[in-house]
Amino acid sequence: MHLETHLALHRIRAAELRTEADAHRLAVAARPARHPRPLRTRLGWTLVEVGLRLAAGPRTAVVS
Repeated sequence: MHLETHLALHRIRAAELRTEADAHRLAVAARPARHPRPLRTRLGWTLVEVGLRLAAGPRTAVVS
């Protein structure tokens, strides 16, 4: 491939990537702010933790 052709293709692709990046930035900025963790997610993980503790059973003390 000739150098000029390669350079022209590179410039076109770089311009396309910049356009996509700008569109992505605008979309992220327009998105409403979310809570760090919704209540449903926190409740779900709490239930998983409780279930794992119940499944593990009671621990017995080692007497020496």
